[in-house]
Amino acid sequence: MTITEWPQTAAAPDPLSPPPTLVSETPDAVSGTPGTVSETPDFVSETQKRNPDETAPAVPRGPLTGTQKLAVGGIVAFALVLAGIGLYLSFAHVASFAHEELRFGSLDKGRLFAVGVDVGIMVMIAVDLLMAWLKRPITWIRYPVWLLTSATVVLNAASAAPKNRPWALVDYVASFAHGVVPILFIMIVEVGRDAIDRIVRPGRAERDAIPLIRWVLAPLATPRIYRRMRLWGVASYPEMVRREQDLLAYEQWLKRKYDGDLSKASDDERLPMKMAPYGYTVREALAMPDQQEAEAEQREEEAERRRLEATTRKELAEKRAEAERLEADGQLELVRARVDSEKGMARAHANAQISAAEKAAARDEAALETAVQAEARARRAEAERQEAEAREAAADADLRTAELERAAAQKRKEAAEADQVAAAEAQAIETQTIAEARKAAAEADKAAAEIEAAVAETRRAAAEKARLETEEIERQELAAAGIEAARNAAAEAEKAAAETRRAAAEIERRAVEMEDEAKLQPRERQVRKVARLALAAGHFHDGLALEDVQYELNEVVSIADVQRACDVSSTDTASKYRAEAAQLLADGYRPEQ
Repeated sequence: MTITEWPQTAAAPDPLSPPPTLVSETPDAVSGTPGTVSETPDFVSETQKRNPDETAPAVPRGPLTGTQKLAVGGIVAFALVLAGIGLYLSFAHVASFAHEELRFGSLDKGRLFAVGVDVGIMVMIAVDLLMAWLKRPITWIRYPVWLLTSATVVLNAASAAPKNRPWALVDYVASFAHGVVPILFIMIVEVGRDAIDRIVRPGRAERDAIPLIRWVLAPLATPRIYRRMRLWGVASYPEMVRREQDLLAYEQWLKRKYDGDLSKASDDERLPMKMAPYGYTVREALAMPDQQEAEAEQREEEAERRRLEATTRKELAEKRAEAERLEADGQLELVRARVDSEKGMARAHANAQISAAEKAAARDEAALETAVQAEARARRAEAERQEAEAREAAADADLRTAELERAAAQKRKEAAEADQVAAAEAQAIETQTIAEARKAAAEADKAAAEIEAAVAETRRAAAEKARLETEEIERQELAAAGIEAARNAAAEAEKAAAETRRAAAEIERRAVEMEDEAKLQPRERQVRKVARLALAAGHFHDGLALEDVQYELNEVVSIADVQRACDVSSTDTASKYRAEAAQLLADGYRPEQ
């Protein structure tokens, strides 16, 4: 064997062990020399993987035979007998010692003390065995049992101590004899507990015991091995022996490599000696630097990966936020455009309705004014016609009066001439001619009287005509007053219509604003427009049934009105709008509320 060769272990190698991991300044294994006995774990901190013997599958056990059951029953019976003997002896000795030496006031109190200690021990032993049987062992309960049993042993041994004389050999033997039975009982209980644990938990890993001969032959090294086995969970004694052999062989090889001066070895080469007290094998200790470097690199890679992932997530989040912001801005612009268009449409519709109402009012006013003016013109024409007729009648009467007066004057002239003739003839002769002249004069007077009566009649007709003219003037004045009143009424009606249109426009504006605030859909806006149209055309009282509202709505708003108001061409759509408006009015919709 050369200095650079790996020493062969004394124990038989494990054929399942993997080849050793190469480390800094560690030579390869010699041909024909297998790897170390213990396996190199995936992670050095996992004790179970470093000790494969602990996880070995349990050997299947069949049911107990009749002889075995008989043996178990006998063991239990003898254990109970031993427990009874121990309790009896311990009770008597401890009670007497407690009364005489421990200053218990009476023997009864000493007995109660002994009974309390023994019953406490038995109760805790019973609980320990029961929990082990239920596969729920309580590890710490054994230590109070051991403590109380030790106290019982001490009290039993103290009860045999000599009084007022030095200790003799027989005194030691007697003290030992007093404590033997409790010790035996506890040993039997521990054996029974371990047996129950093995029965109820057959898969539990068994821990090898260090042979007694090793304790005798190597009293200094064996406690160190025992400590390592217990501290680091090495259940197999042969495995621990192989580890010690590997460590000694490696240390000897290292000394030969550096001529006995281990201080020349590197820190990595001295790791097996440093890590052996912590349960690491030679292979695990030598592999530790590479593993730690690999783990450090892995941690750095993991940290870099997490950093890159965080950076990527941040960039993705920023881009996603930017995309969401842009999308939100686009949606906001779309909503604004839609709302502005709907507001414009609503304002245009409201303005159109107001303009249509104003034009309708103007037409109504013009029609009313035209009717009043036509009636006034008709009355004025009739009055003028009657006045012309009256003037014509007056002219005719004046003409007849003038003719009558002219005739009367002619008659009077003729009568005067006749009187003169008659006077002349009377003076000449009073003949038949005078009488006839007088008769003619009388007829002339009569005619004059008739003419005067005709003149009087003409004057009466003229007075009647003047009265009629006065009445006509009064009628014209009344007609003018009626026209003025009609104009005033038309102005008042126009004012009221203007107020109504202004109120309707205000209601429409507020309704549009409320719809904008409520962010209603176009269909909902159209339905409310039909409802407002119905409210403007008719009276809808609260509490009306849906059928009554539909009937009233069909009476005041036609399908054509809905089509014009909503600017739709489909009669089906207009009918649906009107039905939904009826439902809305039945639910109590009022735009002014």
